[in-house]
Amino acid sequence: MIIGAATPSFDKETKVNNTFETNHLSTIEITNTAQKFIGQIDQKPPIFSAIKINGIRAYKRARKNETADIKPKQVTISNFDLTHIELPIVEFRVTCSKGTYIRSMVDDFGKELNNGAYLNSLRRTRIGKFHINKALTLEELLKKK
Repeated sequence: MIIGAATPSFDKETKVNNTFETNHLSTIEITNTAQKFIGQIDQKPPIFSAIKINGIRAYKRARKNETADIKPKQVTISNFDLTHIELPIVEFRVTCSKGTYIRSMVDDFGKELNNGAYLNSLRRTRIGKFHINKALTLEELLKKK
């Protein structure tokens, strides 16, 4: 994630619309904030999501600058490990329940710091029984044809 800035989509899809100072933030404060997200949390999916509101995808409304009332839902964060902090970049690994929006979690993380944050990149390493360590490369997959 990038700390010290925010975007409407909570990621790099949209341009930064707010910036914040980060000089006052400490590694301890960032680490303590991550711990606040472990367990069951209420999370509001981002307006730039595929959730349907009255039959229309939220992202379609967002791209037309329309607002929508998206209800929060409960998700579970089992682990939130910070793997590298070099402000404004904070790298992390999360284990979470189905339906968790990492973009929303990052936005909420920035707000919890009285700051801003947006998702810089995302790599899914596991879903259910499928793990990245057992994934085939494109070349391996093509050979199986």
